[in-house]
Amino acid sequence: MRKRSLRDLQVSAIGLGCMGMSAFYGSTDRDEGIATIRRALELGITFLDTAQMYGPLTNESLVGEAVRGHRDEYQIATKFNYRMDDAVPGDMSTVGRQDGSAEHVRSSVHGSLERLGTDYIDLYYQHRVDPNVPIEETVGALGELVAEGKVRHIGLSEASAETIRRAHAVHPVTAVQTEYSLWTRDVEADVLPTCRELGIGFVPYSPLGRGFLAGRFTSPDELDEGDFRRGNPRFTDTNLEANLRLAAKVKEIAAEKDVTPAQLAIAWVLAQGEDLVPIPGTKRRTYLEQNGAAVDIELTKEDLARIDAELPRAAGERYDEAGMRAVNR
Repeated sequence: MRKRSLRDLQVSAIGLGCMGMSAFYGSTDRDEGIATIRRALELGITFLDTAQMYGPLTNESLVGEAVRGHRDEYQIATKFNYRMDDAVPGDMSTVGRQDGSAEHVRSSVHGSLERLGTDYIDLYYQHRVDPNVPIEETVGALGELVAEGKVRHIGLSEASAETIRRAHAVHPVTAVQTEYSLWTRDVEADVLPTCRELGIGFVPYSPLGRGFLAGRFTSPDELDEGDFRRGNPRFTDTNLEANLRLAAKVKEIAAEKDVTPAQLAIAWVLAQGEDLVPIPGTKRRTYLEQNGAAVDIELTKEDLARIDAELPRAAGERYDEAGMRAVNR
């Protein structure tokens, strides 16, 4: 597996999003999730993405169990955001309020370290920016964790260009994580250019459009009960009809190149720059292996121009109204 650098953190050219192994995407299989993470190491996919919120709390524990005995061969990214003081693992209703305070930054990291079974976190993100706490306070506390050796690099998730600049002025930000894919390209306006200006790496999540661009489902009715995508604006009503046409075009172009739609979608993200490291999520070894092969797909200038010309942007917002209020701030 090729390597890429997020600022001064070297990772595999694609990572593995672990969220679905524990939460949000319907049924889960802990044993298969652990086997998938271990298979990733065999393939050279060493950059793992998790968060306190995933479960809540259960995904970090799963990742910790999977990497046991090989911790230093992986680069682990996790995230903090909501208060977990009274959280019950696996019960989202017990998660507390958002809190970007310095006190919460310091208390959160200890829980993550314990669940991951490690004494350091390679990349520690603020999962969503807290509008009620100055980013300078949050990042200042993260910088203290770096000085203490508990965290090696810091990041932000779904932050605006202005917030990224303010954060980076306090302590170097290694990576910004935001949704980016063939059908979600908002970051091209200002977030991605800002990261490049400041030398910050970029981590696109959901490069497969939450599985839709991979052709893995065509209707929310095909998803498990409890899968949050069943109510996603892009997968309902007239938006679904428009987006099915978009997915069909991805499938058409992929077939002409003799690759899967998922591989085409990942290869497109990889082609946007060496400073990008996509983290396609999966909970199965089969899809992990297919996704990993995307690093060897070369898209020509003609391929990229055709994709730009023939693929429309997605119809519908990427989250519901509440979710959209929490991003780009």
